[in-house]
Amino acid sequence: MNTPFDEEPQLTRKPGMFAGLRASFLTGIVVIAPVALTVWLVWTLMGWVDSVVLPLIPSSFRPEHYIGINLRGVGVIIFLVFTIVVGWIAKGLIGKSLILFAESLVDRMPVVRSIYSGVKQIAETVFAQSERSFEKACLIQYPRKDIWAIGFISTAAKGEVNARAESGSDLLSVFVPTTPNPTSGFLLFFPKDDVIELDMSVEDAAKLVISAGLVYPGQVDPDDPRLKAKA
Repeated sequence: MNTPFDEEPQLTRKPGMFAGLRASFLTGIVVIAPVALTVWLVWTLMGWVDSVVLPLIPSSFRPEHYIGINLRGVGVIIFLVFTIVVGWIAKGLIGKSLILFAESLVDRMPVVRSIYSGVKQIAETVFAQSERSFEKACLIQYPRKDIWAIGFISTAAKGEVNARAESGSDLLSVFVPTTPNPTSGFLLFFPKDDVIELDMSVEDAAKLVISAGLVYPGQVDPDDPRLKAKA
């Protein structure tokens, strides 16, 4: 006989069929959602590019004029071909002359000049310099002396930054990443004498930052069976 003050026995209940279906449904959502969202974004972007580019193309040159079907992505292909042709022309002497002439006209327009220079600077930063990478991994004392941090040397400081800084040597531009996301961080300028270049590659240094110091380059695992076999 149980009284109101008796503790109820602890019963171990197995998850029912509903709980299993719910777990399977959530797992399916995790798998499907990224794929579906990616496909939707690409499909929407292609439709937007088509809606902008195709009205500029004469109807006699559009595929639906011959096959009767509106193929999505035709505008994207036309845009890519047009961009490649423009880039090829711009790298030549005639193209450079035309660009200089057009920019000289834009410089005479007060409002347009500001918009054009801003957009051009962003485009050059994002696209033209995308092939550049960090030169070396390094050690610097940050945020104070005797505290060391991993950094990536980008370039030597130039222009007014290097000229106006009161330092005994030239400055280096060093990107100090955050953990565990190395894409965010701080751009700092250090005297060249205060920067210690490391032998490890930039990729190994990035792994060190991402792993919060758990993965070191060239680290030997004592449990590696190959080492035990040699012993």
